Amino acid sequence: MLLGWRNLIISQHAKISLSSGNLLIHTDTEKFHTPISSLNVVVIQTLQAVITTAAVASLSENHVKIIFTGRDGQPICDTSECYPKNRTARLISSQVNWDVSRVANLWTRIVIAKLKNQVSVVELLNKNADVLQDELDKIELNDITNREAVVARKYFPLLFGTDFSRSDFTPVNAALNYGYSILLSMVDRVIVAQGYLTCFGIHHDNAGNAYNLGSDLMEPFRPITDYWVAQQKILDLTPGVKLGLVRLFDLELTYEGKTEILSNVIEKYVVDCLKYLALNCQIKCNTKNLFLEVV
Repeated sequence: MLLGWRNLIISQHAKISLSSGNLLIHTDTEKFHTPISSLNVVVIQTLQAVITTAAVASLSENHVKIIFTGRDGQPICDTSECYPKNRTARLISSQVNWDVSRVANLWTRIVIAKLKNQVSVVELLNKNADVLQDELDKIELNDITNREAVVARKYFPLLFGTDFSRSDFTPVNAALNYGYSILLSMVDRVIVAQGYLTCFGIHHDNAGNAYNLGSDLMEPFRPITDYWVAQQKILDLTPGVKLGLVRLFDLELTYEGKTEILSNVIEKYVVDCLKYLALNCQIKCNTKNLFLEVV
């Protein structure tokens, strides 16, 4: 068992149960407990763990995501509350009818933030990011020319080599996918806690994707995973690699002039985006509140 700040990883044979608001974890040799109120995510990355329904119910009531991995070690499913206390018909109706100009404006800023962070990653790795910067300067409202996809085709080869492809079955892609899956779950957790549905996105609109909105809002944070993976020599998706990816959520970042850990930044950022779409606040004219800088 590994416990980071608000993130718990179960990686060995264990029984997980509930006792007086605490999560109890019994392994073959030890017993641990931690308050459920202190957790954001529980990752169960073994098929030899047992969790009680009481523990699952209490974790869900406290907006704690439980992520289960499959036989290949990749996240395979997670929990999501069915009926958050603040979900109403009016709220869902407003989500389905979000103002199109605000949707376009927010998506533009999300793409800009993502691309700026990709440029930063390339530069932090001491590589030339001019080709990415050129594309960044061409972005139009709602990214109608799809600069995001153009940059992606140039960005990943800069990080992992000219022969690299995101469609290949490689340990590097497995690590990226694992990190992105955890990130998506973190974003979805906040969306659901705010009472919204994750299936209605602002850009992603795949009818078979239950997490379109999370897939939209997570975009500026993907380069954090990319940067970490690019610095490793990954030969397999080992428990150590998984731990490193989960521990990224304890990373300290600068967000709106303050130092915050990544999991807190994600929560504040997602709430800010949802408030903007709900006409409850004005988004800043620059991208500072979406742009992340590693401290």
